[in-house]
Amino acid sequence: MQLMTLEQFAGCLNETFRVALNDGEVDFVLVEAQPLKQSAPGALRAPFSLLFLNTAALVFPQQLYPMKHPRLGEFSIFIVPIARNKDGFIYQAVFN
Repeated sequence: MQLMTLEQFAGCLNETFRVALNDGEVDFVLVEAQPLKQSAPGALRAPFSLLFLNTAALVFPQQLYPMKHPRLGEFSIFIVPIARNKDGFIYQAVFN
């Protein structure tokens, strides 16, 4: 499994990540990629947070989702719904 980094995602702001579900695919747009406070010395990567926007009318539960991106390829991310705004639901993924 590839160790994803903030730098990889930072170059994909405002781009679409496709998520395969049982009944089709939905789009999540990466709207924020931010570093977090450094955790343990010698960690494999610096911790970071991602925020995704999904415009579906229903909230998706927190869980591991298989995502696809044209440059980053296929991988799974655990996302959690954290807010709702005028455009849809905001989901967060934290990497530490």
